[in-house]
Amino acid sequence: MAKSYRTERQVPKARHAPKERSLPFHAPVRAWVLAEWALVPLRLFLGATFTYAGLQKLANPNFFDSRSPNSIHSQLIGAARVSPVHSLLTPLIGHAPLVGLAIAFGEIAVGVGALLGLWTRIAALGGLILSLSLFLTVSFHASPYFTGADIVFFFAWIPFIVAGGGSRLSLDAFIANIAAKQGGLPSPAIVPIPFAKVQEICGHFEKGKCKARHGLACDAAFCPVLLGDRAPIATRVVIDTVDRRALVLGGAVAAIAGTSILIIGGADAVTGKLIGGAPKPKGESNSLSANGTTTTTTPSSSTSTPANTTTTGPSPSGVLLGSSSQVPLNQTASFTIPSNGDPGIVIHSQSGEFLGYDAVCPHTGCTVGYSSTAQVIVCPCHGSQFQIATGGVIVGPAPHGLTKLKIVEGANGNLYLQ
Repeated sequence: MAKSYRTERQVPKARHAPKERSLPFHAPVRAWVLAEWALVPLRLFLGATFTYAGLQKLANPNFFDSRSPNSIHSQLIGAARVSPVHSLLTPLIGHAPLVGLAIAFGEIAVGVGALLGLWTRIAALGGLILSLSLFLTVSFHASPYFTGADIVFFFAWIPFIVAGGGSRLSLDAFIANIAAKQGGLPSPAIVPIPFAKVQEICGHFEKGKCKARHGLACDAAFCPVLLGDRAPIATRVVIDTVDRRALVLGGAVAAIAGTSILIIGGADAVTGKLIGGAPKPKGESNSLSANGTTTTTTPSSSTSTPANTTTTGPSPSGVLLGSSSQVPLNQTASFTIPSNGDPGIVIHSQSGEFLGYDAVCPHTGCTVGYSSTAQVIVCPCHGSQFQIATGGVIVGPAPHGLTKLKIVEGANGNLYLQ
């Protein structure tokens, strides 16, 4: 008997459906029209900048060393002289290390909060307060005003105080979503939609009137569909369950983040101290006096181009500063200028000459110091650099150079300010 075979018809394999395209991070369509998405790059930049600023301060031992021209102590002294709130700063000079710690950890807390989008409004408020404080103490006299970054940071924080961190790419949004799920509610994420589309699909809209508003005009500012159950807290009598859950979860996460900040900041400070941080002043601290005022010197090794400011002679006229032996070769000393009360700096050049300058930076009034590694005079606030020989500007934003002083060495070995 012949064997029969049934030929099965080959069915072609179905093609796979094309993969849906979507914006990164599951952003809704037209997300760029929402401020919460448009401001994400600014929030991340502010967070990274403030975090780095705080860690950099903790890692630099000289920031807490009153002998260093880059210390918070030196910055407070300089700021107290020219700041519009100098009366508030003067009492803080004696507690400079504590002020420095508060600023550093405050910057880290603000930065981490902004980076993670955790309690964003509170972090932004802290950043705004820090920026305003630095503006009033450090960059108030910046000319023109936009060369000082603190005023820019002040205004950059305001949108996040108004709008918060947004509904995406933030822990605030993540916590709100968890709280909504626990409460059996949909995601509170906001999406852009034209109001005309709302009118088109809304069951309450009829001939320009809103039945849900008892026949009043349909208005985007009062639309019950847009307002929904998640109305702003200011318009609700009682905070709902979702907000309470979000507050509890957010508080727990903030506590964990705060503890982590303290641990990381402490480790950063210890590491910086062990490594050594920025170069420290060498040698023992000496002192010079001008008109009876004694100040501490900051020795530093240097080389410099000679300037014709050193002379010798019997008992020259001028204000006695002190013995030249108090300023060893290649080191510096500070004093107070009697005529205006500004801090002055003496540099004992490698050639044996004594070069003097008014140590007030012409940019914002900070007190400059000498960098032995770079062999320049440096402003610790905004990085302006000045030549040793002439005081001229090498790197801005200082608009002009330092005021040069005439320092004379007498035959008796004393230094005089003429």
